[in-house]
Amino acid sequence: MLVEEYIEQLKPFVIRLFEGDSSGHDYWHLERTKNLALKIQETEGGDKIVIGLAAYLHDIHRIMQNEKGSFVEPKESIPKVKEILANIDLDEETVNKICFVIENHEIYSWHGNNVEDINTLIVQDADNLDASGAIGIGRCFSYGGSNKMPMYDPSIPLKEDYDFTESKNDPSSIHHFYHKLMKLEETMNTNTAKEMAKSRVQFIRDFAEEFLGEWNGKK
Repeated sequence: MLVEEYIEQLKPFVIRLFEGDSSGHDYWHLERTKNLALKIQETEGGDKIVIGLAAYLHDIHRIMQNEKGSFVEPKESIPKVKEILANIDLDEETVNKICFVIENHEIYSWHGNNVEDINTLIVQDADNLDASGAIGIGRCFSYGGSNKMPMYDPSIPLKEDYDFTESKNDPSSIHHFYHKLMKLEETMNTNTAKEMAKSRVQFIRDFAEEFLGEWNGKK
């Protein structure tokens, strides 16, 4: 069976799970991440079914986190992932490979990432690509609004040399641009994603320049 056919079978379960999310980790983020992952896979290789399904289910821990009100690691979502995957006909080896990707997709290189599995690296790239460009800007402000984060706080300096491994508690959405989003290009694993990230990251830089110009009354 094709990965697209599996996705169609899972869609009702996933839409129901993610409906109502306004943090930028909604159902459409899953669709875009899946599409990006499959695009990268065309060039970089890997298991298309594993990559497509893992990308489609990679953020279930975010929904669990919203319900719990505290941080939830991807590995904690694996029982729910397996429950959803039980609705389609997959062998145990494929299910385990999908779960491996989901469990490890947030182990980044700047955290000392030792994951060399191409399926995981592609899903990670796709997830980060969706945090860049015009979509990334929209998601950043959406996340900020849902977490009561201001658009910008000019009393706190903007520093591009900020250690973005510590950017979880940014003081504003614009600060998150400088602390993480503008650096996503250098974090990509695959050559395909690196090329795709260039224009997206430049778009964020151009937007930030325009935003700050308007904020300061210079435009």
